[in-house]
Amino acid sequence: MNLYESVIRPLMFRLEAEQAHDLTLRGLRLAARALPNPAPDDYILAIEVLGLKFSNPFGLAAGFDKNAEVYNAMYKLGFGFSEVGTLTPQAQIGNPIPRIFRLPDHEAVINRLGFNNGGQVNAVERLRETPKRGLVGVNIGANKTATDWIADYVTGAARFKDLCDYLTINISSPNTPGLRDLQASAQLDELLERVMAVHLSCPVLVKIAPDIADEDIADIIAIAKKHRIAGLIVSNTTINRDGLVGETMASEQGGLSGRPLFQRSTDLLREISSQAGKDLVLIGVGGIASGDDAYEKILAGASLIQLYTAMIYQGPWAIKVMKRDLRDRLRVDGFARLADAVGAKK
Repeated sequence: MNLYESVIRPLMFRLEAEQAHDLTLRGLRLAARALPNPAPDDYILAIEVLGLKFSNPFGLAAGFDKNAEVYNAMYKLGFGFSEVGTLTPQAQIGNPIPRIFRLPDHEAVINRLGFNNGGQVNAVERLRETPKRGLVGVNIGANKTATDWIADYVTGAARFKDLCDYLTINISSPNTPGLRDLQASAQLDELLERVMAVHLSCPVLVKIAPDIADEDIADIIAIAKKHRIAGLIVSNTTINRDGLVGETMASEQGGLSGRPLFQRSTDLLREISSQAGKDLVLIGVGGIASGDDAYEKILAGASLIQLYTAMIYQGPWAIKVMKRDLRDRLRVDGFARLADAVGAKK
């Protein structure tokens, strides 16, 4: 058991989950300049996708750095890229507190935050004033009270198109009622047509839910290809509670992340990879808590992976161990580079 698990985590878990998160962000903001630059990544972990060169495939998932405050600190912790947001055109407070619930026995979290953020204008200023040390994606969403949700995505795309390395359209959060309806064929087609008309200079990805029906996968892929979307992020949190029998927090509304999501999100990733071929770049998210988990996502078709919940239980230094273990797995299995492993076991 390391220092984080034996000392820091027990202290942090005495705080309400959102208070602990805010304290972590404050600490990272203060430490951002003092932290040393990370050691160079092993060349076997490097991959070039989305027209970008990633030194390693590990990215910080959206939801941690909602307001684009600590992306440089995450680079110094060893992440290959960071995704900020979800950011909406107008600031909004989100759903009533408490809205984050830890499930330690399952290394999981349920959240119903509801796109709480300080708004896009403030994030635009930070991205302009604080030069990026690494690759940064921006995750955009719609305000809960907007009368035209698609217009909100167009606004976000226009604001960030020249400030980020890639843009993520988040239509899969379960915490804004009705938002996931934008994944339906007609709505998704209109959404992507209007967003791509902004003439973005960066690649665009769509983040989808793990709860989509199997019969909808082909339509999502076809519409993404039609509008020349660069890739899909698979997947957001789930409203499913399988595997949480006896868990007192299971009845809490919101999206479930962490270990219980791993198998469903990986199965969905594998199916999308099988149907899409090499036409879409896939980012695997959901339940990654080890180098082995990351490796399984990559074998299933992910070129990049993202995590968040694992840091709550293992601490920010877990990324170093995961990179080492993934490196070792690639070499043991005879892969010369990460790209060779992508989709090797669909």
